[in-house]
Amino acid sequence: MTVRFSIEDHVARITIDRPDRMNAIDTATQTRLEEIWDEIEANSEVRCVVLTGSGEKAFSAGADLKDDTGMSGVDYWKDLSGTGFKRIALRRTLNVPVIARINGLALGGGLEMAMGCDILIAADTARFGLPEAKVGRLPLDGGIVTLPRLIPRNIAVGMMMTGRMMSADDMARYGLVNAVVPADELDAEVEAWVKDILSAAPLSIKAIKAIVRSTGEMSIHDAYTHETPELLAALNSEDANEGVQAFREKRAPVWQGK
Repeated sequence: MTVRFSIEDHVARITIDRPDRMNAIDTATQTRLEEIWDEIEANSEVRCVVLTGSGEKAFSAGADLKDDTGMSGVDYWKDLSGTGFKRIALRRTLNVPVIARINGLALGGGLEMAMGCDILIAADTARFGLPEAKVGRLPLDGGIVTLPRLIPRNIAVGMMMTGRMMSADDMARYGLVNAVVPADELDAEVEAWVKDILSAAPLSIKAIKAIVRSTGEMSIHDAYTHETPELLAALNSEDANEGVQAFREKRAPVWQGK
């Protein structure tokens, strides 16, 4: 098994488990990850996801170049452009927050997976890069179009054109990484973020993610008036009343997710 997956106490945990290959993604691993994202979407009990890699060296070194899919570069690009695209980097249907626990190298597709997450927590030993051009490839899993929208354009282009790696501190300074901590504090920091997410109303969290993801290219006015099912569900929920009532009664709210 190349991916470990569990759900407990509303938290789904996904670990790419190929430490001997720097958690690189081969076909079997990609297929399993797509199955997991589908399963999470179908499970209303999941309120937060933690994605990481096994070991201490790598979150994921990206595509496993030893894995021969038989697809040309054009075939791969057309596959990504199709309606069946299920990878986390550009997935639009996943409505729960995903935390990337960056424990080491996040390169190529590994960085693209991280960019598909909502919150990035990195060990101070982590490194980030998109080295595809070094091997005649392109960062097609979202990197080439997404990275320049998440960090300054010239920094992103420089990374892609040179394949240079950036430190966790650099990526935090440019706004991609939420927190950088010593490696031995990584788990504690991730769990603190998980706890904070679980303390918030789940429908509010889903609405925030849906609105942010769907309005990024809209004008401020259009974005403000944009309705999503998640927005309406949160505004009309029992939890909206529970949150206010709990505040008045000086107690912790009991979220029902409805």
